[in-house]
Amino acid sequence: MTVLSLSQLQFAATTVYHFFFVPLTLGLSVLVAIMETLYVTSGNEVYRRMTKFWGKLFLINFAMGVVTGIVMEFQFGMNWANYARFVGDIFGAPLAVEALLAFFLESTFLGVWIFGWDKISKRLHAVTIWLVAIGSNLSALWILIANSFMQHPVGYEIQGTRAVMTDFGALLSNPYVWNQFPHTVLSGFTTGAFFVMGISAYHLLRKNHEIFFQKSFKLAAIFGTAAIILTALVGHTQTQYLVKNQPMKLAAAEALWNTENPASFSVFTIVDQPAKKDIVSIRVPGVLSFLAYNQFTGEVKGLNDLQAEFEAKYGPGDYMPSIPIAYWSFRIMVAAGTLMVLLAVYAVLVAYNRKPILKAKMMKLFPYFIALPYISNTFGWLLTETGRQPWAVYEVLKTADSVSPNLSVGMVLTSLIVFTLLYGVLMAADIYLLAKFAKAGPADRGDDPAIDVKSEEAFWG
Repeated sequence: MTVLSLSQLQFAATTVYHFFFVPLTLGLSVLVAIMETLYVTSGNEVYRRMTKFWGKLFLINFAMGVVTGIVMEFQFGMNWANYARFVGDIFGAPLAVEALLAFFLESTFLGVWIFGWDKISKRLHAVTIWLVAIGSNLSALWILIANSFMQHPVGYEIQGTRAVMTDFGALLSNPYVWNQFPHTVLSGFTTGAFFVMGISAYHLLRKNHEIFFQKSFKLAAIFGTAAIILTALVGHTQTQYLVKNQPMKLAAAEALWNTENPASFSVFTIVDQPAKKDIVSIRVPGVLSFLAYNQFTGEVKGLNDLQAEFEAKYGPGDYMPSIPIAYWSFRIMVAAGTLMVLLAVYAVLVAYNRKPILKAKMMKLFPYFIALPYISNTFGWLLTETGRQPWAVYEVLKTADSVSPNLSVGMVLTSLIVFTLLYGVLMAADIYLLAKFAKAGPADRGDDPAIDVKSEEAFWG
C-alpha cells in the first residue's frame, strides 16, 4: 500500500460513512415538512403526531450527519495538501457559501422548530421546517458545485502553480451540477420515502397505531414513487452527458474496449484489465447507443481509443479507471434503482387497496428494503468518483499529484484506522438510536384508537 492508495481509501471510507446520513436528511426533512403542512391545513392531530415522530428520527440522523461531515474537510489539509493548494481559491468558495448560508439557514431554523412548538403560530412553525428542508438541500447544491468543478472544471485559469477562479457564474451554471444535483436530491427523497415505508410496514404488521402508520405509508409511497421515477429519468440524462464530457467513465462502466457504432450494451462482462481484454462478455447490440442518443445508432468511444487520445494529449501514462469498480458499481446502482421503482409502485397499490397478491408477505420485507437506497447511493458515488480517475480535477490535476508531500504510510494508515473505528462507532450509534425510537413508535396515542377494525380491513383488503 502507498500513501496515495491509503489516502484514497481513507477519503472513500469517511465519505461513504458521511453519505450514509446525507440522503436521509435530504428526503426526511421534506417529508416532515409536508406532514406539518398537512397538519396546519387540515387540523388533523394525526399529522401533528406524525410530524413529531418522524421529526425525532430526522433529528437523530441530522446530528450524526453534521458530526461526520465536519471531519471530512480537514482531510484536504491532512492528506490532500497539494490539491488544496492548487484549487483552494476555487474549491473553497462554494464550501464557504455552504457553511455560511445553507448550513446556517438549516441549523438556525432547526433550533426554532425544535423549541418553537406551541410558542409560535402553527403556520410560522411549519415555515421553519420548510426552511430547514430548503437549507439542507441548498447545502447539497453548494457541495455539488464544488464537486462538479472536479468533474468538469469551468470558470478558471492557471496562474503559476495554482488554479484561480475567473468566473463564479460559470461555477454556478456548470452543466455537470444541473445533472448531478437533481439526481442526488431525488435519491435523497427516495431514501426518506423507503425509510418511512419500511418503519410504517413494521408497525402495520404488528397492528400498532394503524391510522398513524397507514397515513405515513401512503404519503411515503406517493412521494417515493415520484422521486424514484424522476431519479431514473435524470440518471438517463447523466449517462448522455457522459458521452461527450467524460467518455472514459462511460466506457469503463460498460467495459467497452473499442469504439463502436452502434454501441453494444454489456449484460455480463468480466475483464482482465492489465491484459486489456474480456474474459467473459455477453453484449446486446445497439442498446448502449440507445442509452446515449435515444436511438440505436451513434458512436460511443472505447477505452483503447480514449487511452490513445489521452496519451497523445497528456503524455505516457495509464488513463483508465478501475474497470471492475466502475462496471459493477453502475450495475448494482441500476439494479437497486430498478427494484425500487417496482417496489414504490407496489407500495402505492397497497396504500390505495388495489389488492395486489402476497400483500402481507411483501410487507414483511419492506423494513429490509430500507437498505436499497443506501446501496444505490453508495455505488453511485463510487462510480462518480472512481470513474474520474486518475484525475482529481478532470484533465487538469492528477490524483497522484494531489497528496500531501510529507506523509508516510504509517501516518496515513494510523489515521485510516482511527477514522474507520470512530465513524463505525458513530454509525452503530445512529442505527441503534434510529431503530430504538422507530420501534417504540409515537410517544402518545392521541386520538388513534387501539384497534381500528375498519381502517385495518381497508388497508389489508
